[in-house]
Amino acid sequence: MTRSVLVVAHSGRAEAVHAAHQAVVALRAAGMTPVTEDHLGGPDGVRLVEGLEMVVVLGGDGTILRAAELTRGSGVPLFGVNLGHVGFLAESEREQIDDAMRRIADGDYEVEARGTVEVRTLRPGMDPEAGWALNEATVEKADRARMVEVVVEVDGRPLSSFGCDGVVMATSTGSTAHAFSAGGPVVWPDVDAMLLVPISAHALFARPLVVGPSSVLAVEILQRSSSDGVLTCDGRRKTDLPAGTRVEVRRSSVPVRLARLSHAPFTDRLVSRFALPVAGWRGRAAVATEPGATVPLPRAVDEGADG
Repeated sequence: MTRSVLVVAHSGRAEAVHAAHQAVVALRAAGMTPVTEDHLGGPDGVRLVEGLEMVVVLGGDGTILRAAELTRGSGVPLFGVNLGHVGFLAESEREQIDDAMRRIADGDYEVEARGTVEVRTLRPGMDPEAGWALNEATVEKADRARMVEVVVEVDGRPLSSFGCDGVVMATSTGSTAHAFSAGGPVVWPDVDAMLLVPISAHALFARPLVVGPSSVLAVEILQRSSSDGVLTCDGRRKTDLPAGTRVEVRRSSVPVRLARLSHAPFTDRLVSRFALPVAGWRGRAAVATEPGATVPLPRAVDEGADG
């Protein structure tokens, strides 16, 4: 039986193209059949996606988000090789490609489901439009020189109205993306929650909110707004929002599945990706396990180490 792996790369970067070639060679050597995005354009494209064992993505988080869009609803796991700057969604680094491809072929990985959100846009006098996001749905001002006037709602009840540059509605996975840049909290990916983070809001109450998985978030652009809005999902799919438009965000039943090679805690990923200072950490004190025995202290983190 053919074991097919879709290889997706940032075609505009020479490093990504070279890394993709290396991944293709390693997959073939491991007995798997690599295919490219070109195969998705034909009449058998949908059937091909459903028959994939894995999607290997070479690039930054933006490329991984594009791969998630290509395979939406198929259940095929994504494996990211980080060639970007932060790469929270990626699992491996450039120098680990050969080993990572061998482990994929051996089935030596686990799959982690990440929640997504459904995005429903209701424009005045038009039919509703459906969308989705893995990281976030953001309503922003269309006119850079003006604020957009909005009212935010949680669970069918109005919460506050204000002028702002925008509002980010994010998943836990997206808490380290646009929501983080706007001043929102970092939420561990195993927390089933959604975030609402105002951007540069002119209001006394415009704090980031964290709500449960059954809640529904909504943003309405007020008729008095001096600027129209723009809805952007995962930084990729954009939709114009005239005054009077309503955007609703709720938990989706369709997750994105990420392949993982290690059980490293999310804390380590934060420290590594943001180069957080942890020099001098020693961890918990030694604990007696039986008379005369102790658990050794962990090694102190060296100056300048990532953790």
